[in-house]
Amino acid sequence: MVNYMLMITADLENIANLQPQGGCDDPSFPYFFKVKCGRCGELSQKETCVILNETYPLPAGKGTTNLVQKCKFCGREGTVSMVPGKGKLLTQEISDAGEYAPLMMFDCRGYEPDGFVFSGVWKAESAAGTKYEDIDLSGGEFAEYDEKGECPVMISNLRSKFEVVK
Repeated sequence: MVNYMLMITADLENIANLQPQGGCDDPSFPYFFKVKCGRCGELSQKETCVILNETYPLPAGKGTTNLVQKCKFCGREGTVSMVPGKGKLLTQEISDAGEYAPLMMFDCRGYEPDGFVFSGVWKAESAAGTKYEDIDLSGGEFAEYDEKGECPVMISNLRSKFEVVK
C-alpha cells in the first residue's frame, strides 16, 4: 500500500483560490489520470476515471475501493482508493510562492498514478470576492473580467504531480 497525494498548482492572476466545484472532497468530481502497473511498469494507454462516490467491492476481503482494474499487459489486478479530508484549495499565496496545494490522496495497491488531467468542473474566487463557478479547465486556462474588482482574472499554466505520502 502506497499513498499518493495529488498536488496541483497554476498561475493565478487576481484569483484568490481555486478548487473543484463541490470543494476538495466533492463526491462527484472525476479525477482522470493514467495508472502504471507496479509489477511490469506498463503505463495505461487511456486515463482512468476515479470518483469518490463510485465504489466497488475489493477483489479479496472486505471493504470497497474506488477503482479495480487489471493491467492489460501482465494481467495483475490493482486498486485505487480515494482518501478524503486531506485536500486544500489552491490559493494565490501558494501559487505566488511557486508551491503546490494538496488536492486528493489516493491509496494505491498494485498501481502508481501518473499524469493527472484537469477536467471536471471547478470554481474560483477573485481577489475582489467575485465567485466563478462551472469553470472548465480542460482547455488549459480560464480568463474573465472581474467587474467588481475592475481587473482581468486568469488561471493558466496548470501543473500537477503525485507525491508519495508516508
